[in-house]
Amino acid sequence: MARKAPETAEYESLAAEAYTIVRLRILRGDLAMGQIISRRKLALELGMSFLPVSEALMKLEFEGLLESRPRAGTRVRIPTVQDVQGHYIVREALEVQAARLFAEAATAEEQQELLRLAFRVDLLASQPDADRYHYLSLHEKLHRKIAECTRCGALSEAIEKTHALASTWMCVGRHAEGQGPRRTHQDLMEKLCAGDPEAAAEGMRRHIGSSKDRAVERLQPYFRMGATRGATYARSARRQAEAIPVQAS
Repeated sequence: MARKAPETAEYESLAAEAYTIVRLRILRGDLAMGQIISRRKLALELGMSFLPVSEALMKLEFEGLLESRPRAGTRVRIPTVQDVQGHYIVREALEVQAARLFAEAATAEEQQELLRLAFRVDLLASQPDADRYHYLSLHEKLHRKIAECTRCGALSEAIEKTHALASTWMCVGRHAEGQGPRRTHQDLMEKLCAGDPEAAAEGMRRHIGSSKDRAVERLQPYFRMGATRGATYARSARRQAEAIPVQAS
């Protein structure tokens, strides 16, 4: 197998680094929905050339986290109601099937591992000041492990591809949710571990539906912003500040 040229490997490494940094900032809320991202300023900040930064932003745009407009630049993407509903239709179809297969195929050791992980996810969700990226990482890990335990590689891959954008929606206003102990994911895992595939599927269906309802509720200010400013956002920092709604605290 031919080795990559050193300059090619370095370029890909820099692009991957820029991708990770920007995605992390979006998930943590450091970059809000609707916020403009200057490629040149980002390249200067990261000490990189323009090309690997552009590559990273194009990948994030392909994943739906960013969007670009001619003569307006790149910004963190503002979803529409239809985006959210469509995403959750697909996610429900995939994860309901994963729940059904998990109930049939997961070992006792895997069940116990995911019950413990569900406890950690719920514990973080109950803490108003918890790091949102830590919460999202654990939440994605839980759903990813459910899929992996189905022993269906194609299903696991399809589910993996639906999570990046959902994580962004879950970020919005998350820190306002701490309301004491909760068992959302523990209850879900108990249904999946009970050995009844149809009950597991219904439990996951309800879980995904509840997640969709919360996302739609949290995103209402952004839906309004997208409707009024959608395709006409500007580079101006002042106009950006006026356009981006303040998240609940």
